[in-house]
Amino acid sequence: MTDTSTAKRYLPWLVATALFMEQLDATIVNTAIPSIAASLQVTPLSLKSVVTSYILSLAVGIPVSGWMADRFGTRRVFFIAIAIFTVASVLCGLSVNAEMMVVARLLQGLGGAMMMPVGRLAIIRTFPKNELLSAMNFVILPALIGPLLGPTVGGLIVHWSSWRAIFFVNVPVGLLALFLVHRYMPDYKGAEPRPLDVIGLILFSSGTALLSWLLEIFGEHTLDMVTMLLMLGLSVALLAAYVWHASEHKHPLLRLALLKVRTFRISVLGGFITRLGIGGLPFLLPLLYQLGLKLPAWQSGLLMMPTAAAAMGMKLIAPKVLARFGYRQVLIVNTICIGLTIALFALVGPGTPWYAIAGIGLLQGFFNSLQFSSMNTLAYADVAQQDSSMASTIASSFQQLSMSFGLASGSLVTAWFLGRVPQTNQLMVTSALHHAFLALAVTTMLSSFVFWRLRRSDGESISRGKQRAEEAARQDPAPLSQA
Repeated sequence: MTDTSTAKRYLPWLVATALFMEQLDATIVNTAIPSIAASLQVTPLSLKSVVTSYILSLAVGIPVSGWMADRFGTRRVFFIAIAIFTVASVLCGLSVNAEMMVVARLLQGLGGAMMMPVGRLAIIRTFPKNELLSAMNFVILPALIGPLLGPTVGGLIVHWSSWRAIFFVNVPVGLLALFLVHRYMPDYKGAEPRPLDVIGLILFSSGTALLSWLLEIFGEHTLDMVTMLLMLGLSVALLAAYVWHASEHKHPLLRLALLKVRTFRISVLGGFITRLGIGGLPFLLPLLYQLGLKLPAWQSGLLMMPTAAAAMGMKLIAPKVLARFGYRQVLIVNTICIGLTIALFALVGPGTPWYAIAGIGLLQGFFNSLQFSSMNTLAYADVAQQDSSMASTIASSFQQLSMSFGLASGSLVTAWFLGRVPQTNQLMVTSALHHAFLALAVTTMLSSFVFWRLRRSDGESISRGKQRAEEAARQDPAPLSQA
């Protein structure tokens, strides 16, 4: 068994590496779709299933990951997840037709589905609450940087090499991660094994998978409106049936009663609404840079880099900011700052200096990173240790849905303002995108009202726990001498 000090040293690196591989892969494929279609001799539109299949398997796999970790242990499940993801990456790179690619992506998504909640669970159980903020700061970086770097890295790989290399780059990273899991991953299991809620798994997974798929294809006009509404109604009915089932079942797949914990509920709900605005940026920014500013793809990608750099730099500052001002004040003010920063993109046009755009990107990365660090750690401030597995699974499930909703909201707002404007009309396209940024900015700022329900002392076990422990030790050193 890995000792605690060794686990604390290596675990954040291990989980961050695995999640970065997963997050990068989730977005990098979009850039390569035209090249993959040409190689497999199919139309690019027919390969939409390559992207959606990954999303669907995430929606199915995430809810059951917590049960698997409790039943088989975090080390074994995380090892298997990375192994599946790595093997599936090889199969994707070796695909000879679209059908093989879709099956491989489904398998890859199942591996990826277990990484996030199980990795997060290992972090929560390894670090005490007063050290959780620093550890989670490190782990959330892949979720912020991966979607930003994905299109850039994918474009460079396709330009200089074969699209198959996009999947093969996962192999050395995956092998390294497997070695680190074997050496340094702690093995946590549930105190009391619970039976698998098969009916709940069918209801919740099918409902979220169908809803995620509808959001993924939203606006593409591949289905008529009546069919879309019927399928939307079916997905809502399945999720409503799960809510009823969970309230009656002794051991539900996701114990929604955990949402009665106020800080957990506010964190999950606030994060969901906040991502409606933030989630549209990976969709809108490339359009602004490539259609509005007429920049090539590689320059558009470079303009994403300041956001990633600021996100990495923020992790040094977030603990001090939260310790000084507390979760309530930080989340209320920071959410408004995110909205204002999104609104600044409405001022970006063909004549805007590159350093001004980079400056906005820096602000965006800083505020986004602080937001996710705050929300992701606040969620576990008042959750009991024995409920950490369930809390991690619920948070990951809602996060996956919020990502789909965020991309769909960005697509919807953009389509609304673009209307039938031809993409060759640079002036009108830029104006439409500016309006879309303003709409997302307002949505994001409105989400700050969710965090008004926090109390000033909420989250202090995380943000000020270490400071208070030191003060207590100075006032009463006796317990230390007796230890």
